[in-house]
Amino acid sequence: MGLFSAQNIAIVGSGPTGLYTFAALVEQQRAMSITIFEKGDKAGVGMPYNDGDNIRLMLANIASIEIPPIGETYLQWVDRQPEKRLRRFGVNPDIIDERTFLPRLLLGEYFRDQFLWLLDQAQEAGVSFTVHEGCDVTDIDPRADGVWLEASCLNEAKQYDMVVIATGHVWPDESEATKNYFPSPWSGLVDAEIPAVDVGILGTSLSAIDAAMAVATQHGTFRRDDKGAIQFARDEGSEGLTITLMSRSGILPEADFWCPIPYEPLHILTAAAVEAEIAKGEDGLLDRVFALAAAEIARADPAWAERTRLAERTADDFADAYFADRKAHDPFRWAKYNLAVVEQNKADKFTVAWRYAILRLHEVVQDIVSHLNENDRRRFDAGLRNVFVDNYAAIPSESIRRLIALREAGVIDILELGQDYKKQNFDEVTEIVVDDKTHRYAVFIDARGQRPLKSKDQPFPSLRRQLLTVGEDIPDVGENYALLAPDVARGKVAFGALPYLIHDNPFIQGITASAEIGGAIARGVLGETSRVRRWLLPLFDL
Repeated sequence: MGLFSAQNIAIVGSGPTGLYTFAALVEQQRAMSITIFEKGDKAGVGMPYNDGDNIRLMLANIASIEIPPIGETYLQWVDRQPEKRLRRFGVNPDIIDERTFLPRLLLGEYFRDQFLWLLDQAQEAGVSFTVHEGCDVTDIDPRADGVWLEASCLNEAKQYDMVVIATGHVWPDESEATKNYFPSPWSGLVDAEIPAVDVGILGTSLSAIDAAMAVATQHGTFRRDDKGAIQFARDEGSEGLTITLMSRSGILPEADFWCPIPYEPLHILTAAAVEAEIAKGEDGLLDRVFALAAAEIARADPAWAERTRLAERTADDFADAYFADRKAHDPFRWAKYNLAVVEQNKADKFTVAWRYAILRLHEVVQDIVSHLNENDRRRFDAGLRNVFVDNYAAIPSESIRRLIALREAGVIDILELGQDYKKQNFDEVTEIVVDDKTHRYAVFIDARGQRPLKSKDQPFPSLRRQLLTVGEDIPDVGENYALLAPDVARGKVAFGALPYLIHDNPFIQGITASAEIGGAIARGVLGETSRVRRWLLPLFDL
């Protein structure tokens, strides 16, 4: 199962997943009708890149070389922009290339322009389209005669052959935020006035660092000295500002490292090898696959394998070896060291072999997750998952430089929470208790990542009821992201909403995943053996 037969299609959400789905459908140059529903003011941008939730200092954690192009590459589009426009986003056009990390806001502008370009391509291809912006879809109801959709911009429910759910990340609503507590960085933080007080931020990922930047820039300015180093100068009257990042491990992410892209092939733990291990059954699956992963890493970097005693490691303690160096040093001192090494490696185009091996391994290892038994899934989440997430979520060097500048200005610190910390919110303060010591924060921001969602979290009442009635605690999708249950939805609903897919695909996040999902959905419309590739060119065999 997993194929669709549709001439009249609705796409709910026009962020990256909806945008790449639209691009792949238009590429078919077939007569069809596509209606796009976008809750925000501008279709094609996506929440992580819009101007209501970001400041120009917030960097996208992906560069042009990794972004599947629509019409033109991101770098080609940037090169066409007037210098004045780029500098408005804090971008120096003289020092950018295909690996430069640029502001999220600028990436949003690229996606918006490509969306408008796609509308022209759709018209030329004879694809009928309608775009509803500022329109909230309130219900999706699969029935025997099609899918009925209700939205705030429609006077009555409309019938479609197929609906693509591409609603993207889901964060707590801004109404849940107070002047002292923000349940996510996307809950009104950018527009809030944060006083110069003790600020706590739960998380140490790029989202948490961006939250720190949103607060810090209200109370000071980042500047470059004559040697190009970044410094942070507090504003007068902001001496009371402190920012504390916190996580269970108390470590910072490392800077993005240089490596060949597209990825070089694996030699031992290939996709075929993973399939063979899955076929042997769930008993021992995690340990068998880890043994192959360790062999892959050792083949790539024998010296690192020997130094970490990789041959003696298991799926349970490999993370200890991976994080050992960072755990043994002050996080900011390690950040300065890591930054220097990474920048030198980039200049030399030198790849750290063991890091690159782990980076390439995460996608094939992900395939085993849905096949693990309950105990091995817990072991995976406690160990290997953290290694892979840390490895592929390395952050832009510029973000590390800004962190170091805040540290040298006495603004920022890190708190290691451990496994048994307690958090309690009060009207005027949030308390964090670690090892019987209480830390109090006048402002608190929860900047942890997207949590997995279940069918009960579905915002569409009819679809939610149908999923729960047939016992689908987590929506089950086929190869082309076709919803497999309930029966009435088969072949009619494509489910590409990332928060609901990460239960069994813990690494399925970001723009590249959105492009893969969009291409898969288009394949389902065309037929399983079809290929969709003219505008979505070099990185994916769509």
